[in-house]
Amino acid sequence: MIKINLLGTPSSKHGKAAAMTVMPTDGPSPLFAVFVVLVLAGLGNGAWYFMLDKKAKDVQQQISVADQTQKRLAQVKAAYLEKQRQADLYKRRVDVIDQLRANQKGPANLLATVGDTVNTTEAVWLSKMNDTGANIELNGTALSNNAVANLIANLRKTGLFKTVEIKETVQDASVKDYQAFNFTLTCEKDKS
Repeated sequence: MIKINLLGTPSSKHGKAAAMTVMPTDGPSPLFAVFVVLVLAGLGNGAWYFMLDKKAKDVQQQISVADQTQKRLAQVKAAYLEKQRQADLYKRRVDVIDQLRANQKGPANLLATVGDTVNTTEAVWLSKMNDTGANIELNGTALSNNAVANLIANLRKTGLFKTVEIKETVQDASVKDYQAFNFTLTCEKDKS
């Protein structure tokens, strides 16, 4: 019969020492060390998972806050755009009214301006004013040619006319006591 020594101690019967590898018993077993490493790895993975889960919940909360802020700002933007549209509409109306007032160069304004200009020019009298649409023809009497030239300069200064040209100047033969000149001026209206 064959005997096998499972304890790893040499058998003394035959006198020969059998060579056998024996595991050391004076420390923790390798199986226990592997178990400890696996437990530590599991705990590390669990901690990592909970940390990532907390970050995900924080991001979800930030997204929720951002969505609420975006909704509130969208309402503010819509109200602002509505007010801006109303302001633009109001400004457009005011601009149309101002433009109509500026274009209101009717006969009253024209007559008042020409009358004031003739009154401020010395030695000039206006006898007739004919508005033909694009042009105005002025007929009158002056005491000198210089007075007619002054009238032309003053009419140009009003800004109502593009050009002011003298059509004719003739000395009035019917007046014997002083010199009198009959004149005709053509004034082209300014479009602006």
